[in-house]
Amino acid sequence: MGTAGPAVAVLGLGEAGSIYAEDLAGRGLRVTGTDPVVQAVPPGVLQAPGISEAVAGAGLVISLVGAGAAEAVLAEALAAMDPEAVFADLNTAAPGQKRQLAERAARSGVLFADVAILAPVPRGRINSPLLISGTGADALLSLFTGWGIPAAGAGGEAGAAAGRKLLRSVFMKGLAASVLEAVTAAEAAGAKDWIISQIAAELGPSGDALVARMLEGTRLHAVRREAEMVGVREFLESLGTAHPVTDASIEWLHSLALRQQEQVADSPS
Repeated sequence: MGTAGPAVAVLGLGEAGSIYAEDLAGRGLRVTGTDPVVQAVPPGVLQAPGISEAVAGAGLVISLVGAGAAEAVLAEALAAMDPEAVFADLNTAAPGQKRQLAERAARSGVLFADVAILAPVPRGRINSPLLISGTGADALLSLFTGWGIPAAGAGGEAGAAAGRKLLRSVFMKGLAASVLEAVTAAEAAGAKDWIISQIAAELGPSGDALVARMLEGTRLHAVRREAEMVGVREFLESLGTAHPVTDASIEWLHSLALRQQEQVADSPS
């Protein structure tokens, strides 16, 4: 398959970044990736020694480095980007942080897209639905539509997509916490299989798989999801709305995160 569209740079080759890099390359795009920690690159992806080298000549720069590193990575990328390129931040972050990143990009004359991923990337891979806002939203929507990537616009203001994702997290993480609590109690009562079947039946044809993903994913990603839900609570507080379900989700995730840390500490070195 020949190259279809601008060259793409993917900054961050962790779980989500490596999937996007590999799948974009699989759709015929010239993809360059870089990550200071991950040494290997996915099949079909060119490896760059650093951010400046990765973004040089790229028409689209995708950031999947985590909210904590997003600002520093953007600053380094802007110094080497083509002014006509689009910078797409796919990290889960608060709307305020996305707006700050957008303002910094604007000062460099670069279009900025705040992109919210609305499903677990390992499950949907590049077909995970996206919500996009910011000055670069229209340009990025055009690119993604042409590449067959499901995406929808959320307006021209960065932070709008991020905010909607956090609102969605209230429900999704709250639902997962409710499932976890019910299953934990049912296990103590000797009725684990029964309660899982009851919950799955209410969730529809894919209920069994959904319950399994919630139970496994909540435990596996507790640390990251706790941080996400703390951000959700801050967002709800900024809106002046109540957040008891979010508080309960944070409590569950915190307990799971502590359990993970204890298991790591107890494991043989």
